[in-house]
Amino acid sequence: MDGDKTLTLYELNSLVRMTIEQCLNRDYWVEAELSECRVNRGHCFMELIQKDERTNTPVARASAKCWQSTWYMLAPYFERTTGQTLHAGLKVRLKVYAQFHEAYGFSWIVTDIDPTFTMGDMARRRQEIIRQLKAEGVFDLQKELTLPLFCLNIAVISSATAAGYGDFVNQLADSPFAFRTQLFPATMQGEQVEGSVIAALNNIFKAQAPSGAVGGASPFDCVVIIRGGGGTADLSGFDTLALAENVAQFPLPVITGIGHDRDESILDMVSHTRVKTPTAAAQFLITHAEQTLRRIETCEERILRYAPMRMETERLRLVRLSERIPPLFSLFRTRQETRLDQLLQRLTTEIRRKTDREHQRLSTLNSQLSTSNTLITPLG
Repeated sequence: MDGDKTLTLYELNSLVRMTIEQCLNRDYWVEAELSECRVNRGHCFMELIQKDERTNTPVARASAKCWQSTWYMLAPYFERTTGQTLHAGLKVRLKVYAQFHEAYGFSWIVTDIDPTFTMGDMARRRQEIIRQLKAEGVFDLQKELTLPLFCLNIAVISSATAAGYGDFVNQLADSPFAFRTQLFPATMQGEQVEGSVIAALNNIFKAQAPSGAVGGASPFDCVVIIRGGGGTADLSGFDTLALAENVAQFPLPVITGIGHDRDESILDMVSHTRVKTPTAAAQFLITHAEQTLRRIETCEERILRYAPMRMETERLRLVRLSERIPPLFSLFRTRQETRLDQLLQRLTTEIRRKTDREHQRLSTLNSQLSTSNTLITPLG
């Protein structure tokens, strides 16, 4: 043990480099999925990933680089052939060779890209989920919901320790509006995202409609699902059918802010509103509240402006009506007096006619009675 030579880190890394150059001294074609792809100073930096087909769990990761001189030739050809740029989610076929640098470590250097191998398992799965959601008729359900004017009670789905959640809450707290937030914790990374977020949605639904409750105010106006940015591989949990179906059919508007601008998950697609980040979600709600406030202030200004005009109009209308009342009353009185005179005349005439008939009847009866008395002969 004491006789073994101790190497410096540089010497050890040099030994690794020479070993790799001797053993992996040719180019290899490799199939992998891009979890990240970015261009910086003309060079393309890629993160490669392979997942277990049954569990969708990453089983292999590697970094790859395409230097500027090669990238300027490969990228235009790939885009012309496929009609799209290299981006996260594509499954690609790359020609690479191994490179190990004493200071920067190991990476695969890309020398060619097969443009016929474009859509990877992740992209195909996303497209299949989107097609199924549209076939079920739920893809656009969230877009049909209306965000309440007074959207102040917010149910938040996030990790309790996430910096993005803290930024979201602080930004709302610093606004002039009385926002109320309630956190429903969930795992926002890895394979547990789907089940965790669905469980949080179920808890919000139960809080929204407590057992046995009838009527009453709803505790929440919308749901916000937030998470800071990350690699596309870390966001794969938001690209599942079950989670998309739950969000698409949720009865409250769902706002998502679960990644950077370059990331768009299926969850973003089916949500009511998609924003870039948690802070953008907070700003969206603040802007909505400001628009509601401006609408109220505009209505207030219109009331203050039009109320005196309407009151003056109604005052003039009352004056005109009051001026019309005396002549109308006089005309009504004359008509009623005339009607009463006519009724009195009719009553007098009818009484006179009735009296004459009764007098005539009495005279007739009297004559009949006299005749009867004359005909009767007294006895004895």
